[in-house]
Amino acid sequence: MAHFIDRRQNAKGKSTVNRQRFIRRYKKQIKKAVSDAMSNRNVTDIDKGESVGIPAQDISEPLFHSGRGGRRERVHPGNDQFSQGDRIPKPQGGGGGGSGEGEASDSGEGQDDFTFEISKDEYLDLLFEDLALPNLKKNQLDKLVQYKTYRAGYKTDGVPTNLDIVRSMKGSMARRIALNAGKKKKLKALEEELLTLKNDKHDHELDIIRLEEEIEELKRRIAAVPFIDTFDLKFRNYEKRPVPTSKAVMFCLMDVSGSMNQATKDMAKRFYILLYSFLSRSYKDVEVVYIRHHTIAKEVDEQEFFYSQETGGTVVSSALKLMQDIVQERYPSDVWNIYAAQASDGDNWAADSPQCHQILATSLLPIIRYFAYIEITDRQHQSLWHEYEKLTAMHDNFVLKQIKTPEDIYPVFCELFKRQAEVQ
Repeated sequence: MAHFIDRRQNAKGKSTVNRQRFIRRYKKQIKKAVSDAMSNRNVTDIDKGESVGIPAQDISEPLFHSGRGGRRERVHPGNDQFSQGDRIPKPQGGGGGGSGEGEASDSGEGQDDFTFEISKDEYLDLLFEDLALPNLKKNQLDKLVQYKTYRAGYKTDGVPTNLDIVRSMKGSMARRIALNAGKKKKLKALEEELLTLKNDKHDHELDIIRLEEEIEELKRRIAAVPFIDTFDLKFRNYEKRPVPTSKAVMFCLMDVSGSMNQATKDMAKRFYILLYSFLSRSYKDVEVVYIRHHTIAKEVDEQEFFYSQETGGTVVSSALKLMQDIVQERYPSDVWNIYAAQASDGDNWAADSPQCHQILATSLLPIIRYFAYIEITDRQHQSLWHEYEKLTAMHDNFVLKQIKTPEDIYPVFCELFKRQAEVQ
């Protein structure tokens, strides 16, 4: 019988097994707490863990105990108010009935919520558990990978066709040298000693017989070492390594015009940081292209996308044209799954909105898998929204959503990327 002892250390002061059991048991409450906490996070806090509170009544355990049965009689000294059979009113407890000063609650006893710390990985797992990129082609899903065969050194067993003769002979020679070097050196010394005794004029018959026996024994032992052994055989080894077949790219188009105030830009950044974390957490090798635009669109890196202070007027079609050019140049639609998420406050030059509709309808939507437009405003919708709204009736891969407050970001994000049936 074998005994396995797991000596891996748990995190300091925590039990990993109990922790995972707790998360599984109270997953619904924790997910709700994570969702509620999302709206209060700063832009830079998405990669951190979270302290979530769970109502105490949700984690209370049933308590069983033996109660006293039968009829009991008690004698209370100093009783001058009650007789046998009288009902005694329940004493006033909780707020209002104590001896403290000031205003108090009249709702009785209470209990603090249970606070539970979750790590970054646990936080992101709960955050993105039921989300996926919509309409991703099954034959290019990143979780399904192809395997390519690579040379991976040598091994001691295999099929004859993979036998490396040169390597095997080198191994054989090295083994024979290692095993016989000492014997051959001793054999040479004994042969020289035997020759000396035979050339000596004195009688050394017994010594000569002994040396000849030792020499024969050494020769026998040297001959017993096989020319080639199974340990010497070296077979070429081949390994199958996964080759990512994911060909997905996400275009992030953000309006940074003057009409986007700091609060609106902050909500847009929150949305895109959430999107980036989702992609990097759930998928491998998904490329992200960042485009900022006002009157002019520009492809930028991650740092400039989130932290540049550039601003100006508003021409939304400039971003769509740039996206179209990049797709044609670098991401052919027959190879790549193309996605886009556009965030704006909806304020656009009136004559430009029909042009945006035209570019999407004729050039982009026919070749991309999914396009999400997020309008961040609490005002009445303007021309861009109305033009985009016409596209939803003609293209099922185009979605419109509105964000009014930071509390709307995560629910809207979940609606946009809720896991669906995979496309065959």
